[in-house]
Amino acid sequence: MKQYVIDQLREEDYSKILEFLKENAESAVFDDIFWMQLPEELYSPIQKEHTGCHPFCFAVNLSMSRVDFELLIRTRRILRCNCIAYADHRQREYILDFVDKMLEELQIKV
Repeated sequence: MKQYVIDQLREEDYSKILEFLKENAESAVFDDIFWMQLPEELYSPIQKEHTGCHPFCFAVNLSMSRVDFELLIRTRRILRCNCIAYADHRQREYILDFVDKMLEELQIKV
């Protein structure tokens, strides 16, 4: 799995990120997994065509010592479809910018 990882989190970092994700993301069935929706204007051509698969998102996996931002853009409606793919350049930049802004807002030094 391709992902962007922030590791060596301190306990207070974990708590800040958890609260941030609870407020800004959708919780998954499993604890500490969250879904962040990708803005529609960043959908690839095939993702735009697959309106039945909307919305598209990326997963955020949080643990006490690290947070992983998956680079797989997926739908939560279906497990396999050709619209599910790794982030293209624009989508990857969005995810990295999201991480940077989150860390800055939460005043987490990495």
